[in-house]
Amino acid sequence: MIALKKLFAALSLGATLLLFGCYTVPETGRQALVLGSPEQEVQLGAQAFQEIRTQETVSNDPAALARVNRVGQRIAAAVGNDLPTASWEFVVFDSPELNAFALPGGKVGVYTGLLNLASSDDELAMVIGHEIAHVTARHGGERMTRAQILQGGGALLGAAADAKLSQSAANLAKVAYGAGANVVGILPHSRLQETEADEIGLRYAARAGYDPRAAVSFWLKMNQQNASKGAPAFSFLSTHPSGEDRIAQLNELVPQVLPLYEAATGRSGVIGQPNEIGRREIGR
Repeated sequence: MIALKKLFAALSLGATLLLFGCYTVPETGRQALVLGSPEQEVQLGAQAFQEIRTQETVSNDPAALARVNRVGQRIAAAVGNDLPTASWEFVVFDSPELNAFALPGGKVGVYTGLLNLASSDDELAMVIGHEIAHVTARHGGERMTRAQILQGGGALLGAAADAKLSQSAANLAKVAYGAGANVVGILPHSRLQETEADEIGLRYAARAGYDPRAAVSFWLKMNQQNASKGAPAFSFLSTHPSGEDRIAQLNELVPQVLPLYEAATGRSGVIGQPNEIGRREIGR
């Protein structure tokens, strides 16, 4: 009886998925399956942002706040209609953590540790653009949808295993499915989203007038930081692409995005060594 209920739940989920169309990711045009509405995501994002504000220390440093707002508002303008539900808010959190995030609805947080690592506004723009790109691409909603699909697959497997296998064999099959789904389904897709956010974020930042070559200099520094802390031995066990892969991908993307920067600033740049360009402060 329990197995039949699990099977019915999984089939119901499959039928629900068929009723929803795909979401077209801005800039890349990739088709993504996302259950739920943007309005629901905005509500969840607002709730999460309020929780983070109560748990973290909000910085009162006027220079830090002015810098993040200056860069963030320019990128927000470049995002345009890609995030029509946005009510933009930029907050600096006083923490040495090398982190930043963006939530549905246009809520953006930057930690002072990362702010200090980004030595120019151009480098900061690459980070903020990347985080906002996760929101416009609805990566959070896509991850939740993927988790529901994998849960439905687990229910189907559980129903079949409970009906045909011994209890110990059924339990082993479920554990194997969970581990396999993580390595084959969840982690590669997470790395795909990170790469996509890099591409979209580069476009936003370049259209806002920030030099996309700074993305390489910033991630070279982040790669050094991550290496000092230790990283997964194998990239397929990580939610993010390896630092080397990320930098190589960025080096390929920069020439494609540079014309957007030149059009926004009226400059004509020659692509040199991105890491050298990123080390100097580019005044705005």
